[in-house]
Amino acid sequence: MISKSFKVNGMHCASCSAIISDRLTKLDGIKTVDVNFATEKAKIDFDGEKVNPDLMNSEIEKLGYTIESNEGDSSLSSDTVMNMDMSNMDHSEHLGLHSSKEIKEKELAEQKNKVWFVMPLALIIFVFMMWDIFDNIFLSIPDIPISMGVANSVLLIFATVVMFWVGKPFVLGVVRFIKYRVANMDTLIGIGTLTAYIYSAGIVLFPQFQKLIQAPNVTYFDVVIVVIGFVTFGKYLETKSKQKTGEAIEKLLNLQAKTALVMRNGVETEIFVDDVVLGDMIIVKPGGKIPVDGKIIEGNTSIDESMITGESIPSDKVVGDIVIGATINKQGSIKFEATKIGGETMLSNIIKMVEEAQGSKAPIAAMADRISSVFVPIVLVIAFTSLLVWIFVGGMFMSQATAISYGILSFVGVLVIACPCALGLATPTAIIVGVGKGAEYGILVKGAENLEFLSKVDTIVFDKTGTITKGKPEVTNVITLDNLYSEDEIIKIAGSVEKMSEHPLAEAIAKEVELRKLSYELVSNFVSLEGVGVKAEVLNKNVYIHKPERGDKDENIVTLQEEGKTVVVIEIDNKVVGLIALSDTLKDEAITSIEKLNKMGLEVIMLTGDNRIAAEYIAKQANIDTVIAEVLPNEKAGKIKELQSRGKIVAMVGDGINDAPALVQANVGIAMATGTDIAIESAGITLLHGDIRKISQAVMLSKATMRTVKQNLFWAFIYNAIGIPIAAGLLYPIWGIFLNPIFAGLAMAFSSVSVVSNSLRLKVKKL
Repeated sequence: MISKSFKVNGMHCASCSAIISDRLTKLDGIKTVDVNFATEKAKIDFDGEKVNPDLMNSEIEKLGYTIESNEGDSSLSSDTVMNMDMSNMDHSEHLGLHSSKEIKEKELAEQKNKVWFVMPLALIIFVFMMWDIFDNIFLSIPDIPISMGVANSVLLIFATVVMFWVGKPFVLGVVRFIKYRVANMDTLIGIGTLTAYIYSAGIVLFPQFQKLIQAPNVTYFDVVIVVIGFVTFGKYLETKSKQKTGEAIEKLLNLQAKTALVMRNGVETEIFVDDVVLGDMIIVKPGGKIPVDGKIIEGNTSIDESMITGESIPSDKVVGDIVIGATINKQGSIKFEATKIGGETMLSNIIKMVEEAQGSKAPIAAMADRISSVFVPIVLVIAFTSLLVWIFVGGMFMSQATAISYGILSFVGVLVIACPCALGLATPTAIIVGVGKGAEYGILVKGAENLEFLSKVDTIVFDKTGTITKGKPEVTNVITLDNLYSEDEIIKIAGSVEKMSEHPLAEAIAKEVELRKLSYELVSNFVSLEGVGVKAEVLNKNVYIHKPERGDKDENIVTLQEEGKTVVVIEIDNKVVGLIALSDTLKDEAITSIEKLNKMGLEVIMLTGDNRIAAEYIAKQANIDTVIAEVLPNEKAGKIKELQSRGKIVAMVGDGINDAPALVQANVGIAMATGTDIAIESAGITLLHGDIRKISQAVMLSKATMRTVKQNLFWAFIYNAIGIPIAAGLLYPIWGIFLNPIFAGLAMAFSSVSVVSNSLRLKVKKL
């Protein structure tokens, strides 16, 4: 049995995924099919001896869908992957990114051309529709200064282009419905607009047809253009949003070093990173990027691992320590043995987890899509039933010509009033206004599903470094151990020496001199002791700055380390005169932000790769009760899954590469704009300036937007619920009430106006 992930092309709504799943499941040899509309991927378990991708494609191509089989094969064992020729493998192509991106760019370009043509036309016609509506209500408004004959002739031309060029997917939806009996929202839009177009064209081109069925001189070209225009614009926005799919993984791939300096036959040789083999001796100089995972066999250094582990303070490394690919060597040259390459490195595992989390997320679609599988056939049945009842039953009580006339008008009226213009506007208008409102507050939202999930979130999980804290070490304590030296004098001497050092902690100490408005002293005979500290002469005194000795039981050092702080020892002329403690500190707004979230009834959790002592110290300051610490990057997503398995709806807040899998796995990911690109790409919501006060505002915005969406859907459906039976003629036998198609068009327009107006109320919402 093979388990494989495929890229799916051609899906337009949630019902498309149901159609594909249904058709493929019927093939002999296919065990399970999980089609994800949100990520446009299908995970299929199948018997390779009975069925293959070509056979699958032959089954769904006729329905307008295709699958690509160039995705990673999860059936490959790790041994198989390790034995593959990595030099011939382009990881982005292995993940199916190139072909997907090309398809999306082509689709987006085609849709953009259609949108540029149809939207100005649709907006102009929409204005005239509103003019006509209010003209019939308020006598003071003048008539439209265009004759019906001229208007119909011009609209016929535009409607023809819109119907068969811009609306081609909807026409094809009708064709597939007739041939294969599969229907989605495209089918209903196609049948409604095509019926309105054919009826209107018949009225204009064949006046005798109008007289034959005794129909009023009313056309629905405006309905055709406006509905197709708005729906096409919505699909364009959707495609543009989906173009981001895969960018997170591509950015992760770009983090990997392109080359590696290896020792082969006693000679230093620069090779492509894909040519590195297990056991290679790799040399990395100061400022260089670690190409693969390995173990140090020579040299001491300090490595910035923040992009992988989240630790803000660089990690000192000595012989025997592990190094991680894509991290930065800040100080000292090292030689290490390659222990993990290709798909086995930690970065590759993070890439796999991001992709798996994307594929496992439940499809999120507008309610209109979710109910389409029921709504479409019901509307069609009502329309055709009303036509037949009028012709065969109505013909018994009135002339056949009148019965046919009423039958056609009811058929058109049902499809016109059911044509999902308001239904199509219900979600996007609220989302557009809501997203715009969020942007005013510095809350950038990628899509409707993120607002939908955020409105239901009950648990907020925070990364520590760069999210709750500032992400950079600062001097927090200066302790004098000799009466000859004050705090300022210790900082002045230590900062003067550290200003010449490349060690990342040195920058924080040197910066403290400036913060205290002190001046630097002249330094001579500076020496850097890799992995240990620095020595120099200042004011004719020998200064030695180093980390505490292992097992140092000094009370001050122990206390500071218990608070999760990094301690630096200052010696002058072989005497310890002071201690400097450094730590990542809370953001100014952290305490009030978390307090507000607690008041909203949300559970707040800290999830970090930092050591437990440092994490609990920060959590206590921020009033966070639950701490999950010392979590490796490949474990963070698993912790989110654990919370979700308990029934919690989780929002993850982070800013680092190590947070990417958790951001994607969470029901909604929230990234700091001050963080890494990969975190921003992986998240659904981005907070400008890294201000976590905006999280509570984002939650309020999501609840208000989703409330508006539900109100819009109610108004969209209430018109259908009331109008469809009347349009079908249900009230005619009792009270003689019949909904002329012109009023069906008015009802549809009113439903659109009410939906848009309700959405605009979000503009005045205060967060």
